[in-house]
Amino acid sequence: MPKVAKVSKRPVKEQQVGLLTEKLKSARVVVLTDYRGLSVAQLEDLRAKLRTSDVEYRIVKNTLARRAAEAAGHEDLAPELNGPIAMAFGYDDLSTPARLLGEWARAARLRLDIQGGLVEGRFYGGDQVRQLAELPPRDVLIAQLLGTLQSPVAQLVATIQAPVQQLLGLLEAQRNKLEAA
Repeated sequence: MPKVAKVSKRPVKEQQVGLLTEKLKSARVVVLTDYRGLSVAQLEDLRAKLRTSDVEYRIVKNTLARRAAEAAGHEDLAPELNGPIAMAFGYDDLSTPARLLGEWARAARLRLDIQGGLVEGRFYGGDQVRQLAELPPRDVLIAQLLGTLQSPVAQLVATIQAPVQQLLGLLEAQRNKLEAA
């Protein structure tokens, strides 16, 4: 019987580690989830929902993910890579991945545990990442900030204008009085 040459999986694994390393470096947010109990169809549905908001969801091998985390300078992520883990990579709004994961789990009536994640390069636990999901989107936060900043300015303008308005009212009344006489 002829011997079959054994193909090394090492280059493929190195390529996967390199890809994960790049994703960890370029993503603004990485959310770790435990995907146990989800079917392939449910995972595809989740991926489709996340894809619409430029969020990528990947199931990762823990060993490869640990190597990628170390290569990307996120050693604090390695202890969280236990059990079946998937990573949601967000490249835009910080709250989008966690918010979409939570919305999907509620809509599908499934349990999708958030284990933790990276936000702007810092590691946060599961509870903190879930709190991030409750933040409004960036545009809403900016609008709220501008409204807060605009309110005192509008009050100042009204306060400065009040005496001028009163003076105009007095002058108008005096003019009407003189015209009537």
